[in-house]
Amino acid sequence: MPFFQRTFLSALLVLFALSLLCPHITQAARLPVKAAILYNMSTGKVLYQLNENQHIAPASLTKIMTLFLAFDQIQKRKLSLQKRVKISAQAATTRGSSMHLKRGERVPLSKLITGTAVASGNDAAIAVAQTVHPSLATFVKRMNAKAKALKMRQTVFKNPTGLPAQGQISCALDILKLSLAYVRTHPEALSFHELATFTHGGHVLTTTNPLLGAVCGVNGLKTGWTVASGYNIVVTAKRGNTRLMCVIMGGKSRVGRDLTARRLIEAGFKSPASAQGVREAIEGKNKKQAVSTKPQPLPKRQKSAKRQRRR
Repeated sequence: MPFFQRTFLSALLVLFALSLLCPHITQAARLPVKAAILYNMSTGKVLYQLNENQHIAPASLTKIMTLFLAFDQIQKRKLSLQKRVKISAQAATTRGSSMHLKRGERVPLSKLITGTAVASGNDAAIAVAQTVHPSLATFVKRMNAKAKALKMRQTVFKNPTGLPAQGQISCALDILKLSLAYVRTHPEALSFHELATFTHGGHVLTTTNPLLGAVCGVNGLKTGWTVASGYNIVVTAKRGNTRLMCVIMGGKSRVGRDLTARRLIEAGFKSPASAQGVREAIEGKNKKQAVSTKPQPLPKRQKSAKRQRRR
């Protein structure tokens, strides 16, 4: 057998062996993301998972934990949504995505939560954290203690915003654990995450979640992006008696992340009790399913007055 043919056949055999030993490789080739997990909240069944334990920087998904701790204090009546918070210089000058807070102004905690959940404002997240505890170092310790209590074994938080920080890491499975606990403990939080727009200081700010209003049943939850992490998103959606949660991390692009999330959500509602059905739809093993779940371009959303740098 000629050398070229032997080399070609050897390469095919290696790829075949890898596909058997590492099924995630073939899945990853079909999805423009590093990790994904789809969970049926109504049945407690995982419908799809891809590299769910891979270490990826959480970016602004970190803010879910920040809001979790704030709602914990509200639930304990130690804080009130009506509390007017004086904005610190540190909060007002935090870089990245912003709700345009000014030093010294007083803003209701409810609006700071809105700015964190909807616009992914880093300034708002710092202000929320400082309302829970004036010391950010202490607040971060509380974040990590909460993560440990939730058995987020591969997560370390370094700040309340998700801005790049050495050692700040998580994975899709841990983010799923966090998000599930958050919406189950504080279902009222979704009323903030499902808002499409809000205003502050003359600025009209829109949600960073493009699936809101574009995919039937989606009512949250949070997006995130840094250069190190890629494009992340947590999506919650409900249709009838079925409620799903999807976590995407490490998207190569915003469009790829959003279409992957939409594809998983649609496949999950079509086969809410069948992990095999979802897998076949996503991987295209069944041609009819592959065609029926092929995502259509998401409608364009109106951009905010000032484009957010980090989400």
